[in-house]
Amino acid sequence: MKKIFYNRKIMVPIFIVIIVGLTLVALVPMFYSIFTGPGVTTEPINAEKTKPASTEVDGNWEVVAGNPNNSTSVGFTFAEILPAEQTVTSGSTTDVTGQAEISDQTIESALITVTMDGLTTDKKVRDENMKTKLFETSEFPESTFELAEPVDISAVPEDGSLADVELTGDLTIKGETKSVTETFQVARDGETILLGGNIPINRLDFNVITPDMIAAKIDEEGTVDIRLTMKKIDN
Repeated sequence: MKKIFYNRKIMVPIFIVIIVGLTLVALVPMFYSIFTGPGVTTEPINAEKTKPASTEVDGNWEVVAGNPNNSTSVGFTFAEILPAEQTVTSGSTTDVTGQAEISDQTIESALITVTMDGLTTDKKVRDENMKTKLFETSEFPESTFELAEPVDISAVPEDGSLADVELTGDLTIKGETKSVTETFQVARDGETILLGGNIPINRLDFNVITPDMIAAKIDEEGTVDIRLTMKKIDN
């Protein structure tokens, strides 16, 4: 009897371990669903319906919402590394402000500000984790890009077609500032200027540290995705 009772005492913890293990296996798909998915992407400029420029390029410009084809949006894209595959996820926000000064067809100054608490993906739980744990938006509510060098845009056509323009500026995320140089696409569309591009970053350079997560690990390399519509404020 003692031996049987002893064996039962051994078997109970074993059954508990098995049950816990099976429960975790069952929960993995749920966590996978919560934390993964394509997200919400900031798309490149859509030049299919752009119109010839209808205003002089020199002047003071500000970021506006834009039309549905090229609405203002700033976000990020990172790969999610999973046990059996690699996917890509994105987040974005339309809560963007900014100004630019253009003189003699040269952008003399520009500052773009993004309200980080406006970032959204396609998962509410992931949105909350992104804001509280990754970007810590309560402590770092804004990210910025400030032009560091004047940029000649005289080569941008007036017919609404796209042109490549290299911008050098200071990118600030979570209080960390890094100098970046990247080629953007620019188009003059009626009374607006469109600007779009992707800035490659390493999130660790900006102290964006990911917590341990079940089923997914966020890659260190990603992009800041930008699409802006700007309108002249001193017509």
